[in-house]
Amino acid sequence: MPKAKYFYDEKSLSFRPINNNKFTLVSGVVLFLLSSIMFGIIALFILLNTNALNTPTELVQARELENFKLQYELLNKKLEKIEEVMANVADRDNNLYRVYFEASPIPEEQRKMGFGGINRYKELEGYENSELIINTTKRLEVLTKQVVVQSRSLEELESLANNKEDLLGAMPSIQPIHKNDLKKMASGFGYRRDPFTKKRRFHRGMDFTAPRGTPVYASGDGVVGRADNRSAGYGKHVRIDHGFGYVSLYAHLDKYNVKRRQKVKRGDVIGFVGSTGRSVGPHLHYEILKEGKRVNPLNYYSGNLTAEEFDIMLNLANQENQSMD
Repeated sequence: MPKAKYFYDEKSLSFRPINNNKFTLVSGVVLFLLSSIMFGIIALFILLNTNALNTPTELVQARELENFKLQYELLNKKLEKIEEVMANVADRDNNLYRVYFEASPIPEEQRKMGFGGINRYKELEGYENSELIINTTKRLEVLTKQVVVQSRSLEELESLANNKEDLLGAMPSIQPIHKNDLKKMASGFGYRRDPFTKKRRFHRGMDFTAPRGTPVYASGDGVVGRADNRSAGYGKHVRIDHGFGYVSLYAHLDKYNVKRRQKVKRGDVIGFVGSTGRSVGPHLHYEILKEGKRVNPLNYYSGNLTAEEFDIMLNLANQENQSMD
């Protein structure tokens, strides 16, 4: 038999028995059940939003996600190594191979261009590891672009290598006045004093003083593009197109020894020193153009000067004196 329960009655100052009816018992049970259900729902909600309670499938997926994250991190480390290798290849390509074959270096912007503009990675946003995935994707695309550019560069270099013999024959590489006939190298490439205006102006070639009638030699194989006096200031002059972007010019001649469209070889006599055109005395004004731009001829004397003779010419060419035209 259940034990009787009592409560203290302050009015009568005595303990009185508690009379439980069926309604009180039922309501107590219902209240207990409702409280338990609410507590259970709250506890379940909390557990479902933590890692404390996961289904076997969720546990497998969580492990796979962690593995994918680890693989992406390892891939990024490998990409760092590949990027270092590609940077080294690009550096050698620009500063060694392309220099050797007289090819213009490829700008850094061209190697990595084509990745600006609209958001290319919008579909990868909004996930827990979006930044890692987007960064990896970007690096892969940049590397892909670099590989394509480098591949084209190597194809170009291969073509230049196949034509290297022709290039070496065509490139202007000897002094156009024989060193035995040379009085002195009068003026070099760069800013010099104009003999007529006495003002400082850019001298676009090199002046060689020599007696009138001294032979002038072709500095490389090519085809005569011009042999006339229809260019202001040059007087009688010859232009030889050597191919590969090279053109050499020989000005102030006394007379020609070649005509237009004639093929010439390095060392052929193409004319004779004179003082025609804008000139203050017998001399040869010599220019080299590469891809339409005038360059310093001093950088192309490799065929008929010793190291000592080249040093002497270098010192003379660097003197900012008065030109002869």
